[in-house]
Amino acid sequence: MTSTALKNSTLRRTALYVVLIAGALIMVFPFVWTVVTSITPGATLTTTPKIIPDDPSLAPYFELFDRVPFARVIMNSLLIAGVSTILQVVTSAMAAYVFARLPFPGRGAIFVVYLATMMIPFQVLIVPLFAEMKTLGLINTYWGAILPTIASAFGVFLLRQAMSTVPYDLDQAATLDGAGHFRIFFQIMLPLIRPALATLTVFAFLNTWNSFLWPLIILRDPLMQTLPVALSSLQGQFSTQWDVLMAGSVISIIPMFALYVFAQRYIVQGVAGTGLK
Repeated sequence: MTSTALKNSTLRRTALYVVLIAGALIMVFPFVWTVVTSITPGATLTTTPKIIPDDPSLAPYFELFDRVPFARVIMNSLLIAGVSTILQVVTSAMAAYVFARLPFPGRGAIFVVYLATMMIPFQVLIVPLFAEMKTLGLINTYWGAILPTIASAFGVFLLRQAMSTVPYDLDQAATLDGAGHFRIFFQIMLPLIRPALATLTVFAFLNTWNSFLWPLIILRDPLMQTLPVALSSLQGQFSTQWDVLMAGSVISIIPMFALYVFAQRYIVQGVAGTGLK
């Protein structure tokens, strides 16, 4: 490589790093500003954001727990999001195995129709879902908030793509060894698609954790509220204590951030290995 080519390569790499760093700073700034606002008592949106607060304090966090039963709200969100995520991963994995490994008439057509349900806005389903939950007596219950979320067309698609990459020779070898579908599913298929399972776990948890409309409709008891609903109650009609609201936002981000950091490696592997097949 000549000196001119080496110089051009270095310039391109430097420019790329500058663009990436600038993009990272732009994306990180709102989170930093949220944290700073949450430790600045009396902060408003009309003032210029400061990276370093003049008089930092945890008073907004204490006021948050005084105004809202936030510990109970956090437990509600963890319960609903955790149970919903587990059930969604289980149902998606089982359905994906059927679509990927069990040939039956009309399998492709049924799968396409099932995927088409992803295009239906959730708002269209609210009235029939509410009527169904009312018939089952699940209004203002945790199960009423959980049941509509346990099936995911996206989850089935993601895991089916992952299972399609597993060689069929493994199934045949296991069958010759006397294994049935349950053994193949649990001992062969699931261990081999762990990155996809981790990816779906993160996506399912984030989707349920951030859900606002359905919990707002189905859960009427203030002690059963989830985090997004509780945070919306902190916004007043004429004025809002933004420091307290941002304190709640920071607390709501922590579980999602921890889950993503824990599963980041699997997410990259899962999306790279299944999304482009």
